[in-house]
Amino acid sequence: MMERIATTPFGGGRMTARLFQRQQDAAERQERLRAGEGGNDGGCADKWQLLRALTEARQVYGLGDRTIAVLEALVSFATARALDGREAIIVFPSNRELSLRARGMAPATIRRHLAALVEAGMIFRRDSANGKRYCRRDDRGVAEEAFGFDLAPLALRAGEIFEAAEMARAQDRALRALRGEVTLHQRDIAKIVACALEEGRAGDWADYALRLAALAGGLGRRAARDVLAPRRDGLARLRAEVENAYLSSLSEDEMSANDHHDERHIQNSKTDYPFEQDGHDIKQAEPAETEKAAPERKMAISLTRLKRLCPQIGDYNPNGIRNWTDLIATADLVRSMLGISPDAWRKARAAMGDAAAAVAIAAMLERAETIRSPGGYLRDLTDKAARNVFSVYPMLQALEKPRR
Repeated sequence: MMERIATTPFGGGRMTARLFQRQQDAAERQERLRAGEGGNDGGCADKWQLLRALTEARQVYGLGDRTIAVLEALVSFATARALDGREAIIVFPSNRELSLRARGMAPATIRRHLAALVEAGMIFRRDSANGKRYCRRDDRGVAEEAFGFDLAPLALRAGEIFEAAEMARAQDRALRALRGEVTLHQRDIAKIVACALEEGRAGDWADYALRLAALAGGLGRRAARDVLAPRRDGLARLRAEVENAYLSSLSEDEMSANDHHDERHIQNSKTDYPFEQDGHDIKQAEPAETEKAAPERKMAISLTRLKRLCPQIGDYNPNGIRNWTDLIATADLVRSMLGISPDAWRKARAAMGDAAAAVAIAAMLERAETIRSPGGYLRDLTDKAARNVFSVYPMLQALEKPRR
């Protein structure tokens, strides 16, 4: 005969059939676990890992972040690190202490979230006759009976919660990947259309722009998968059309542009970095009186070698990077994609020189995944250049080592 399979709520709280059934199911599950019939799911889990998993899967259970915060406050009153659902886990905090651990949440708000936790089946109420929370102890101080909130249902659902959290993580990864695809398609289509319009290419570019606006419109940051997936497919088809139209508009001369055509050295009075042209060093002229004060020169770099070390920047110039002017213009486009402000770009060119700043952008593009703040990174390089302690060579050398 099972003891106390149901506890009715104190005061105006109603006893429902679903609550009664949950309490009965929990009591039967506890009996099986105590008898060693639980299998792999023992109804026991680390309380903080379990809370983290429930936070990840909170949408599955219809729980808000503040409801999770109240549950975390309740769990913090459990003395053991592990929650073992084979027995009742009663915590009996006062309203004041519960409010303090819930970051000062108002009592009325706490009651609302406690009701949500009971409704979700994460806790049970174990109310005393007068509705107060307390623990009755024997002469030795051992708890005989406690009244408050029972955390055993949370522990008993640990396996289910961990599984739901893993599924939520997988869905989140898939959703982030889908959003990334949509963003890339939008960006590539927009830039190709803008480039074609600027260059006066033949084609119905205005229609492409309108179709892009229709596919990209109304996509908020929280757009669901069922909304993003068809948009992604439509954008992929439109991108194929736009790319084919742009390639069809290119002349034979543009398609066979030589990387070494019209390669020339870009000089800037602010820079002190030599670059190679046709395999030979070209050094900038310096006034004789400042020659001794000039910083030590670094190894030169040719445009051909730069494109070998930093191939990605070439993808952003449809005509290819044939000279230093092309590189600087392409770097101006790439810096905007990296989130670098025009002001940071202007200061970098003033401090480093146009060519050196463009080389820095090309090197940053190769390492974009590892640079958390490209704008801040470039400003740091600019500060070094202003102090005459910056060189593009170490950045390129770092890119060359993995290839070796």
